[in-house]
Amino acid sequence: MESTADVPTCAALIVASGGSRRMGFDKLAAPLGGQAVLARTLAALAGCRCVGEVVLVCPRVRWEAVGSTQPDGVDFRRVDGGAERQDSVAAGLAVVTADFVCVHDGARPLVAAEDVERCFRAAVAHGAAALAHRVADTMRRADDEGFATEVVERGNLWAVETPQCAPTWMLREALEDARAHHRRVTDETTALAWVGTRVRLVESLHPNPKITTPADLMLAEALLS
Repeated sequence: MESTADVPTCAALIVASGGSRRMGFDKLAAPLGGQAVLARTLAALAGCRCVGEVVLVCPRVRWEAVGSTQPDGVDFRRVDGGAERQDSVAAGLAVVTADFVCVHDGARPLVAAEDVERCFRAAVAHGAAALAHRVADTMRRADDEGFATEVVERGNLWAVETPQCAPTWMLREALEDARAHHRRVTDETTALAWVGTRVRLVESLHPNPKITTPADLMLAEALLS
């Protein structure tokens, strides 16, 4: 997928290799508004104007469980993931051909196309970007027994979501550096920060919850309704 001189290309890399341990069943195959969660996530990313390539990282059995329906209008590939999130992202990056990649959680099916495109444009302008929202709740640190200790100032605190966007080569190198230094990466902004890349936070304008528990699934259903 080659870019023109002025318009970089963008791939969506959807990470869907987790085991749904906290849910107790395969949350990505769970029905949400008449579609499986993963199918809805795939359709959301494939429908973005900036996305011309979609790479889905998930086991074949999960892909078959949600119907194995490939999106129209984009180049599509499915690859197997790895033991950890960073291994799964690296497996997906190995087949991405676009200039930029937006890594997105398979369990965030309500992401708005407008927010994906804003995040991509911010990455093009600033080098890397991630969708996020400002923390509104009072933040407390707890001790080892679960009792509240000090208040954490929330003035500049953001909760980072996905997609997280960067030049494809840059994210490949950041994850390779994390692997070489035996660092465990739970999101792409962490890997990028370790190699000195500044990540622009893009405030999400629409609800973009991550489905982790049955309550999250009920919230997503309510938001769709």
